[in-house]
Amino acid sequence: MTLRDARKDLLAGAVFIGFGLAFAVTATTYEVGTLLRMGPGFFPLALGGILVVLGVLIAVTGFLAASGGEIGTVPWRALVLLLAAILFFGSTVRDLGLVPALFVAVLLASFAGRGVRLVPALFIAVALTALSVLIFVYALQLRLSLLGPWLGG
Repeated sequence: MTLRDARKDLLAGAVFIGFGLAFAVTATTYEVGTLLRMGPGFFPLALGGILVVLGVLIAVTGFLAASGGEIGTVPWRALVLLLAAILFFGSTVRDLGLVPALFVAVLLASFAGRGVRLVPALFIAVALTALSVLIFVYALQLRLSLLGPWLGG
Protein backbone atom coordinates (compact mmCIF):
# COMPACT_ATOMS: atom_id res chain seq x y z
CA MET A 1 0.00 0.00 0.00
CA THR A 2 1.51 3.30 -1.07
CA LEU A 3 0.65 6.96 -0.96
CA ARG A 4 0.01 6.75 -4.70
CA ASP A 5 -2.81 4.27 -4.10
CA ALA A 6 -4.59 6.58 -1.66
CA ARG A 7 -4.06 9.94 -3.34
CA LYS A 8 -7.76 10.63 -4.01
CA ASP A 9 -8.67 10.25 -0.36
CA LEU A 10 -5.54 12.03 0.84
CA LEU A 11 -6.34 14.95 -1.45
CA ALA A 12 -9.98 15.03 -0.29
CA GLY A 13 -8.86 14.87 3.34
CA ALA A 14 -6.41 17.71 2.75
CA VAL A 15 -9.18 19.87 1.26
CA PHE A 16 -11.41 19.23 4.28
CA ILE A 17 -8.55 19.98 6.66
CA GLY A 18 -7.68 23.17 4.77
CA PHE A 19 -11.24 24.49 4.84
CA GLY A 20 -11.64 23.46 8.47
CA LEU A 21 -8.50 25.27 9.52
CA ALA A 22 -9.53 28.36 7.56
CA PHE A 23 -12.92 28.41 9.31
CA ALA A 24 -11.37 27.81 12.73
CA VAL A 25 -8.69 30.49 12.34
CA THR A 26 -11.20 33.04 11.06
CA ALA A 27 -13.61 32.17 13.90
CA THR A 28 -11.01 33.10 16.49
CA THR A 29 -11.22 36.74 15.34
CA TYR A 30 -14.80 36.81 16.71
CA GLU A 31 -16.04 36.30 20.25
CA VAL A 32 -16.51 32.53 20.66
CA GLY A 33 -18.41 32.46 23.94
CA THR A 34 -19.46 29.27 25.73
CA LEU A 35 -21.88 26.43 25.05
CA LEU A 36 -24.61 28.22 26.97
CA ARG A 37 -23.87 31.71 25.57
CA MET A 38 -22.53 31.21 22.08
CA GLY A 39 -20.84 34.11 20.37
CA PRO A 40 -20.64 34.77 16.63
CA GLY A 41 -17.42 32.77 16.35
CA PHE A 42 -18.75 29.62 18.03
CA PHE A 43 -20.45 28.02 15.02
CA PRO A 44 -17.59 28.63 12.53
CA LEU A 45 -15.12 27.29 15.09
CA ALA A 46 -17.22 24.18 15.68
CA LEU A 47 -17.70 23.70 11.94
CA GLY A 48 -13.98 24.10 11.36
CA GLY A 49 -13.19 21.51 14.01
CA ILE A 50 -15.68 19.06 12.51
CA LEU A 51 -14.20 19.57 9.03
CA VAL A 52 -10.67 18.95 10.32
CA VAL A 53 -11.75 15.74 12.06
CA LEU A 54 -13.59 14.56 8.94
CA GLY A 55 -10.57 15.37 6.80
CA VAL A 56 -8.28 13.34 9.02
CA LEU A 57 -10.76 10.43 9.02
CA ILE A 58 -11.07 10.51 5.23
CA ALA A 59 -7.30 10.61 4.74
CA VAL A 60 -6.62 7.80 7.24
CA THR A 61 -9.44 5.63 5.90
CA GLY A 62 -8.29 6.16 2.33
CA PHE A 63 -4.72 5.31 3.21
CA LEU A 64 -5.73 2.16 5.09
CA ALA A 65 -8.11 1.01 2.35
CA ALA A 66 -5.67 2.05 -0.40
CA SER A 67 -8.47 2.79 -2.83
CA GLY A 68 -6.55 3.45 -5.99
CA GLY A 69 -7.65 4.99 -9.21
CA GLU A 70 -7.08 8.14 -11.11
CA ILE A 71 -8.22 11.47 -9.74
CA GLY A 72 -9.96 12.23 -13.01
CA THR A 73 -10.64 15.44 -14.83
CA VAL A 74 -11.68 18.63 -13.10
CA PRO A 75 -15.36 19.44 -13.73
CA TRP A 76 -14.67 23.01 -14.84
CA ARG A 77 -18.27 23.82 -15.72
CA ALA A 78 -19.49 22.83 -12.26
CA LEU A 79 -16.61 24.64 -10.59
CA VAL A 80 -17.31 27.87 -12.48
CA LEU A 81 -21.08 27.72 -11.90
CA LEU A 82 -20.76 27.03 -8.17
CA LEU A 83 -18.21 29.80 -7.75
CA ALA A 84 -20.40 32.16 -9.79
CA ALA A 85 -23.42 31.31 -7.62
CA ILE A 86 -21.52 32.05 -4.40
CA LEU A 87 -20.05 35.29 -5.75
CA PHE A 88 -23.41 36.40 -7.18
CA PHE A 89 -25.22 35.83 -3.90
CA GLY A 90 -22.53 37.52 -1.82
CA SER A 91 -22.30 40.57 -4.04
CA THR A 92 -26.03 41.14 -4.67
CA VAL A 93 -27.92 40.05 -1.54
CA ARG A 94 -27.87 43.56 -0.03
CA ASP A 95 -28.95 45.35 -3.21
CA LEU A 96 -31.32 42.78 -4.77
CA GLY A 97 -32.62 41.35 -1.52
CA LEU A 98 -32.68 37.81 -0.18
CA VAL A 99 -35.34 36.34 -2.48
CA PRO A 100 -33.95 37.25 -5.94
CA ALA A 101 -30.29 36.82 -4.96
CA LEU A 102 -30.90 33.40 -3.44
CA PHE A 103 -33.16 32.29 -6.28
CA VAL A 104 -30.56 33.12 -8.94
CA ALA A 105 -27.71 31.63 -6.89
CA VAL A 106 -29.56 28.34 -6.38
CA LEU A 107 -30.54 28.26 -10.04
CA LEU A 108 -26.91 28.76 -11.09
CA ALA A 109 -25.71 26.10 -8.66
CA SER A 110 -28.33 23.62 -9.84
CA PHE A 111 -26.96 23.76 -13.38
CA ALA A 112 -23.56 22.60 -12.11
CA GLY A 113 -24.83 19.02 -12.28
CA ARG A 114 -24.97 17.05 -15.50
CA GLY A 115 -28.27 16.51 -17.24
CA VAL A 116 -30.19 19.08 -15.19
CA ARG A 117 -33.42 20.24 -16.81
CA LEU A 118 -34.95 23.68 -16.46
CA VAL A 119 -38.24 22.77 -14.75
CA PRO A 120 -36.70 20.74 -11.88
CA ALA A 121 -34.02 23.40 -11.45
CA LEU A 122 -36.69 26.11 -11.18
CA PHE A 123 -38.65 23.99 -8.69
CA ILE A 124 -35.54 23.48 -6.54
CA ALA A 125 -34.71 27.20 -6.66
CA VAL A 126 -38.26 28.20 -5.64
CA ALA A 127 -38.41 25.57 -2.88
CA LEU A 128 -35.01 26.44 -1.37
CA THR A 129 -35.72 30.15 -1.55
CA ALA A 130 -39.09 29.72 0.18
CA LEU A 131 -37.59 27.41 2.81
CA SER A 132 -34.75 29.85 3.48
CA VAL A 133 -37.18 32.75 3.87
CA LEU A 134 -39.29 30.72 6.28
CA ILE A 135 -36.30 29.64 8.35
CA PHE A 136 -34.16 32.77 8.40
CA VAL A 137 -36.69 35.59 8.15
CA TYR A 138 -39.73 34.19 9.97
CA ALA A 139 -38.47 31.45 12.31
CA LEU A 140 -35.13 32.98 13.31
CA GLN A 141 -36.38 36.56 12.79
CA LEU A 142 -33.21 37.77 11.08
CA ARG A 143 -33.49 41.23 9.62
CA LEU A 144 -33.02 40.41 5.96
CA SER A 145 -34.79 42.42 3.30
CA LEU A 146 -36.75 40.22 0.95
CA LEU A 147 -36.41 42.74 -1.88
CA GLY A 148 -33.53 45.17 -1.95
CA PRO A 149 -33.22 48.78 -3.06
CA TRP A 150 -32.54 47.79 -6.68
CA LEU A 151 -36.06 46.36 -6.82
CA GLY A 152 -37.75 49.09 -4.79
CA GLY A 153 -37.78 47.13 -1.54
